[in-house]
Amino acid sequence: MEQINSFINKYLTTLHIPTRIVWTDIVEIIIISFLVYQILIWIRDTKAWNLLKGVIVILIFLLFAAILRLSTILWIAEKIFSVGIIAVVIVLQPELRRALEQLGQKNFVANIMPFDVAKTSDGNFSDRTINEIVKASFEMGKVKTGALIVVEQNQKLTEYERTGIAVDAIVTNQLLINIFEHNTPLHDGAVLVRGDRVVAATCYLPLSDSTKLSKELGTRHRAGVGVSEITDSLTVIVSEETGRVSVAFEGKLTRNVDADTLRKKLESIQNKTVEEKQRKVWKGRLKREEK
Repeated sequence: MEQINSFINKYLTTLHIPTRIVWTDIVEIIIISFLVYQILIWIRDTKAWNLLKGVIVILIFLLFAAILRLSTILWIAEKIFSVGIIAVVIVLQPELRRALEQLGQKNFVANIMPFDVAKTSDGNFSDRTINEIVKASFEMGKVKTGALIVVEQNQKLTEYERTGIAVDAIVTNQLLINIFEHNTPLHDGAVLVRGDRVVAATCYLPLSDSTKLSKELGTRHRAGVGVSEITDSLTVIVSEETGRVSVAFEGKLTRNVDADTLRKKLESIQNKTVEEKQRKVWKGRLKREEK
């Protein structure tokens, strides 16, 4: 901890506001701000986002330990600090390599002024997308066609998108049924839905290690639960053996759902604005009054 104390005494205690700001200072601020922003955007789309939140929690804990002068905890933290940095580099090695490979391919104008085109005025996705997913799921269930549909919410699923084949098409029940049709090139793996579009197919998902899952469940259900354990996505699973539809969300599997339950599950992550919800309620009231 002597190194940390010397750093604080050397740099933080000598901070001062300059009496004169020149144009080079402004340029430096802009460049540093841009770099920090790009790093945060990159971290948000990788496993490093959850790791960063964990590191922040540890730093806050160490701050309290320093205030309370818990010498044993501070001594342990000092000894594992250098090892921890190496461990972080090893854990994030695939993401770091991918970031360096893509550095020359970046469109810097688009990154400076990013636009999130995935979300619609209806929220994360529209009511039409919900209806298409529900219809496709139960149509495939009737003929026992296995399916795995991952619906993205707020947390980006970029790392799983890269494992599949890019599709970039509007969500329709015909498209989903055709993708999961037996003996077609895209039927094996998961479909990733972002907003109102199917962005990728044949995506590989992490399998759940939960011992609470029934032994009769196969890889498809374990993959659906696995991705829901580490992201905020919702996964629709159609069993190839029984044709029944299940939903995985927040690490929990709800089996044998009907169409209304599936629709409500999807609406729960739609994140509609208050105005949109009220408009939907008024439309329902008007229809009942007309009847």
